[in-house]
Amino acid sequence: MKCLLLGHGGREAVLAEQISKEYSLYAILPYENPSIVEAVKKTNGKYIIGNASDKELVKKFIQEEQIEACVISQDNLLQEGLIDLAQNLGLKTFGPTSKGAKLEWSKTYALEVVKKLAPEMIIKNACITSLEELDRVMENYQHDNFVIKPEGLTGGKGVKVGGIHFKGKQEGYEYAKSCLESDGKVIVQDKIEGREFTVMALTDGKNIVVTPTTFDYPYRFEKDKGPGTGGMGCLSFENGRLPFLEQEDIDKCSKLIKDAIQYVNKDKLEFTGVIYGGFFKSKQGIKFIEFNARFGDPEAINVLNTLETPFTKIMEHIWSQDLSKENCKFKNQYTFTVYVVSPEYAIKKAEPCEFSLKVENIKKNGSKIYFASTKQLENGNYMSVGVSRLFAVMGTGTTLTQAKEKVYGAMKNNIDEKLDYRKDIGEIYEH
Repeated sequence: MKCLLLGHGGREAVLAEQISKEYSLYAILPYENPSIVEAVKKTNGKYIIGNASDKELVKKFIQEEQIEACVISQDNLLQEGLIDLAQNLGLKTFGPTSKGAKLEWSKTYALEVVKKLAPEMIIKNACITSLEELDRVMENYQHDNFVIKPEGLTGGKGVKVGGIHFKGKQEGYEYAKSCLESDGKVIVQDKIEGREFTVMALTDGKNIVVTPTTFDYPYRFEKDKGPGTGGMGCLSFENGRLPFLEQEDIDKCSKLIKDAIQYVNKDKLEFTGVIYGGFFKSKQGIKFIEFNARFGDPEAINVLNTLETPFTKIMEHIWSQDLSKENCKFKNQYTFTVYVVSPEYAIKKAEPCEFSLKVENIKKNGSKIYFASTKQLENGNYMSVGVSRLFAVMGTGTTLTQAKEKVYGAMKNNIDEKLDYRKDIGEIYEH
């Protein structure tokens, strides 16, 4: 089967690897991501350089290459309706329509859905549409004990927490005001104490299968200091559950996810593919943070590397709407991922940077490398593209320590010293 993958980051790199095991892979890329290009060539598929948001370009590529299936897991492409386009051309698809993806691209809509389905999981919040309303809401807070959430997509970097991302009530107010001016809406939410986690599920629009639960490191520096980022590392456990969670916690989140999918699909099949919810485990119980209508990054790298069932077979079960735990299975193993970035990442606008990398040495000990905002140069070196993360290194093991040592051991002396990464991924779970 000819399968088109749209998107170009580390998440798409691992999807490309999985799809290429059984399908012929096609791609539209803004630059030559080495991991995706390698997977395309392996299957004798085809890639072109172009803008995946250009619907005429995508339509022409699909028709000329007689593509049969399409996988999309990039937020803006889902919002823009590229799955809708593929479906209208008769393709089998993995990913929600624009209407289905509204669970992610409209935080106010997601809150409305959860209020109907599980009001006890809602954190006290206000969805604000005017400056006067913002002023009134701010009177309820004495200090920076609140969270600001932009209405639209922000690539995992827009939500700001008082005391961490902004200091003092006034600074939080100014950020909320800027979001309101930009989107016409902004959410102000109480700040609560608890452990943050995500629950991700594959879905055929009717059934869901929950994947191993992952723990993400969304802050730029060691000990969770610095700005929020797209994720500096991620891990999962052999039993598929994080140490601070009980099965009943995951079951409660799973029920909300399944109910939300059924709610979105009540009139028409708008949502298939993957969904994950962000949650807090607090003294007040499990609380909802947000939905994402696609794989997380780096969570996708961990989860897809635990698959026992081939990903292409899972897609086929999604298309036939008979997805189940029996035909979507995961291995019992630990996974460990670290993202490598430029020193300026998330701090200031990074200049394009050329760097060296010993890829084969990294792979020799069983680790994998997934490129994101990077292209390969003719001399064997690499160049950063844009301002996002450069590449991820992932390893598995029978213990967390084994997986961790595999990854950090593979990185030692094989990554350019000018690059940066967190050295403390996994530490809190080893003692």
